[in-house]
Amino acid sequence: VVSTQLTQYLHEDGYTDYGMIGCTQPRRVAAMSVAKRVSEEMNVALGEEVGYAIRFEDCTSESTVMKYMTDGILLRESLREADLDHYSAIIMDEAHERSLNTDVLFGLLREVVARRSDLKLIVTSATMDAEKFASFFGNVPIFHIPGRTFPVDVLFSKTPQEDYVEAAVKQALQVHLSSAPGDILIFMPGQEDIEVTSEQIVEHLEELENAPALAVLPIYSQLPSDLQAKIFQKAPDGVRKCIVATNIAETSLTVDGIMFVIDSGYCKLKVFNPRIGMDALQIYPISQANANQRSGRAGRTGPGQCFRLYTQSAYKNELLTTTVPEIQRTNLANVVLLLKSLGVQDLLQFHFMDPPPEDNMLNSMYQLWILGALDNTGGLTSTGRLMVEFPLDPALSKMLIVSCDMGCSSEILLIVSMLSVPAIFYRPKGREEESDQVREKFAVPESDHLTYLNVYLQWKNNSYSTLWCNEHFIHAKAMRKVREVRA
Repeated sequence: VVSTQLTQYLHEDGYTDYGMIGCTQPRRVAAMSVAKRVSEEMNVALGEEVGYAIRFEDCTSESTVMKYMTDGILLRESLREADLDHYSAIIMDEAHERSLNTDVLFGLLREVVARRSDLKLIVTSATMDAEKFASFFGNVPIFHIPGRTFPVDVLFSKTPQEDYVEAAVKQALQVHLSSAPGDILIFMPGQEDIEVTSEQIVEHLEELENAPALAVLPIYSQLPSDLQAKIFQKAPDGVRKCIVATNIAETSLTVDGIMFVIDSGYCKLKVFNPRIGMDALQIYPISQANANQRSGRAGRTGPGQCFRLYTQSAYKNELLTTTVPEIQRTNLANVVLLLKSLGVQDLLQFHFMDPPPEDNMLNSMYQLWILGALDNTGGLTSTGRLMVEFPLDPALSKMLIVSCDMGCSSEILLIVSMLSVPAIFYRPKGREEESDQVREKFAVPESDHLTYLNVYLQWKNNSYSTLWCNEHFIHAKAMRKVREVRA
């Protein structure tokens, strides 16, 4: 509610008379779905008065006065306009997620607000970090907005579960076959688990005679948008919905009618892996704060139940109270580059709410020095200045810049675009061998990167056909994205 109404209240209060209202979201799906909802409530076309912007996709226009965006977009805007002068108000929504960009924005906006007394900054958070946020911005006032919540009966597992997917499927079927009406929400760490869970629930129900109807709906960020929208639609009468989601459904997306939550107890976190020198998505136990957010989802429309697939002692003794902020566990090369270009000389003096480990900072500076973005004194080089212009990983930006001198920029541009979107190939369950054989046809033995180039060029030769993608087990949505990114 906060996400959709706050901007409208500010708009009605006249904030759009002398500037834009910006609202940042840590997740792309949320930025798009909230903007869509607000445009419908205001009876305007999406992209007109109300729009959204995410990396590689800008759905705004000259007439946009309320703009939803990922926090990374606002960060990039601060490069062009340090004081963000065309905004009269900025709402940082879902700030409790503490994404890397949110944390950098905190530090920057703290300075901007000090310089611009006319800028209204509102930070919203679903957890109890309010005091911490308030003192960071200089003891600002806190508004507690009570949620309309009903009691939720939380049930823990008696013994530790070996396999959370199997346990979730069992629990979902039990709820569906024996409980009162109400929709089910299952939390899984990622796309693969979601697909397997959804398939198994459907398979088990098909084996039963006369089982009541159940609409199983997955949601994760790579799902095509038309399928994402399905989770918000009302199911036909007498059909229970079972939504299988990542932690995006913890706070970012609210679905009415959920009475039962099944919590696997895991999520995926981006963590810097020093062995390979990159960030990797790994599965970790959730925090107590996540667990409480998840169970609360069952009490939005009436009293509900939450089945936790872990023991009470695991909750008390093994889960961290809150998740470690992303800035303390990921590669910071992009942040270092950005802050340097904003004129922050001494990074260790920058106002971080939770400063990153010094080793991480120095490691990232070393990487940038190797790429030629920083000089021996840690200052930004001319190459570094060029690299900041691209919303890409620094190594990819450098690759693009060098390709111009080597006369292969159009090929490298394609390869970089292919690397900037999620997986291109997919292996449907039960057709793994078939899809692997098709994939081998594209393979260039010397290099995965040239394999990607080959895929794109063949797609282009087949007039960018979706049918061709489907026949070759390639995500058409991802390929269309590549084409946009390249443009």
